[in-house]
Amino acid sequence: MNTEQIKKKFEELQKMHIETEWVEFKEAKKDFDFGKLGKYFSALSNEANLENVSEGWLIFGVSDKLRNIVGTSYRISKSELENLKHEIAEKTTSRITFIGIYELHISGKRVLLFQVPAAPKGIPVAWEGHYYGRDGNSLSPLNIQEIEQIRNEFKSDWSVEICEGASLNDLDVNAILKARTEYKIKNKDLASDVASWDDITFLNKAKVTIEGKITRTAIILLGKPESEHFIGPSIAKISWILKDEHNVEKDYEHFEPPFILNTDAVRNKIRNLKYRYLPDNTLFPIEITQYEPYVIREALHNCIAHQDYELRSRIIIIEKPEELIFTNAGEFIPGNIESVIETDSPPKYYRNQFLATAMVNLNMIDTVGGGIRKMFIKQRERYFPLPTYKLDINEEVTVKIYGKVLDENYTRLLMKNTELDLKTIILLDKVQKGEKLIIAEFKILKKQGLLEGRYPKIFVTQKIAAITGERATYIKNRAFDKEHYKKMVIEFINKFGSASRKDVNKLIFNKLSDILDEKQKRTKISNLINEMANKDKKIKNIGSFKKSKWVLT
Repeated sequence: MNTEQIKKKFEELQKMHIETEWVEFKEAKKDFDFGKLGKYFSALSNEANLENVSEGWLIFGVSDKLRNIVGTSYRISKSELENLKHEIAEKTTSRITFIGIYELHISGKRVLLFQVPAAPKGIPVAWEGHYYGRDGNSLSPLNIQEIEQIRNEFKSDWSVEICEGASLNDLDVNAILKARTEYKIKNKDLASDVASWDDITFLNKAKVTIEGKITRTAIILLGKPESEHFIGPSIAKISWILKDEHNVEKDYEHFEPPFILNTDAVRNKIRNLKYRYLPDNTLFPIEITQYEPYVIREALHNCIAHQDYELRSRIIIIEKPEELIFTNAGEFIPGNIESVIETDSPPKYYRNQFLATAMVNLNMIDTVGGGIRKMFIKQRERYFPLPTYKLDINEEVTVKIYGKVLDENYTRLLMKNTELDLKTIILLDKVQKGEKLIIAEFKILKKQGLLEGRYPKIFVTQKIAAITGERATYIKNRAFDKEHYKKMVIEFINKFGSASRKDVNKLIFNKLSDILDEKQKRTKISNLINEMANKDKKIKNIGSFKKSKWVLT
């Protein structure tokens, strides 16, 4: 949200006359107890879910009763404020944390707005293991009835519903044959029995149909293309779109049920080209495909299993040169990708439980957990960047899979030859991609001696640069000390008699650290010239202010 949107939201909340359970104003003029802040996070998140709104709000610097702006000095440091997201995540269910923390200055007074996500469907949010809610203006434990109300949200499973009027004739014969084959692979102990089952018996045992009745799951996975109307107004479609490096659309194709067959058709559209790179001490390249088949399979089947079909959206696969982007509708139920990687276990709830179970039985997904984690490990083993997840609060999940090495030495040797755990590698992968780390993440890497620089302008340390062969990159980031640049200026003037500011810029600009932006580089050069003239007394300007002409004293 930009500043104008935040101002508008604040004015809207401030003018609300009716007390709501999902909005709380606090003066918090100087400080606020961290434990109590966490309890409010839990309470506002749960109440937002119960009130069927997408978010709750906690506002500091405003009186509760009169809504007067009093100002707050809570965590005045931006870095400390930003770090609050990580601190909250450490003690909440599934590491859920603030969507955003916004700072406003109104009539010279500082106001903080904390945007709290509604608890995911079926999952009440706890703080340090306890569930909180609101009782009027009071903070209180969430009562049993409310906890069960949230937990029961997933008992209505869209994918299990019977399609009235549908029959076995609405399912694709080849899709059923494919389902039998995959079922035998998944259930080896039953393989000899499958041949004796008729189609209805098989589909019941595979938990695709219920007592011979055709479910929405059966239509999605095994239905003929023309049978899609049975799940209307919902839709089941996958769109593959090919784009060039300029994001211009070059080709596309849409796929309908049966998904058990057409996911292979989608995969075959993806141009999985050969990728080559040279390992150390050899002239013989290693050749692999751009994308690991398991990673494509897992990403695509996850889209099918977790798509919110009631939102009437397509599953989108965008293929660009050297990257694939998968998008499905529906919020990310675990809350964040970090919790999935760390827990390495199945989620407690599935949006489409019946569909997910059927896909397990037909060898399409695996509920033992670790599918996403395995995707990360597969990318690491190939020395490619890790998958990037974008979890949109507008009920959409996007995952980007990279089909190239961003920095061959860095990625390959760092991940293969060091003892770093996956959590640390994920943070270093963010640095590699130029993504901003929060203070807590920065401290984790800094403590291990993996980073240098001043936050947020950070880069890999010399230790890692030496391991990966990035010595030149390290030197370019670290640059040289001031005396080196001064010596360069003096040598230039000795050779040419004088130097203009343009000459000095041209001499030094590209040799300054790459972690500085253009404005910072120009400021650094100005400070260097002033120091040489006023402090060191080594040079003087015999030109004008605008057209300087620096000579040796």
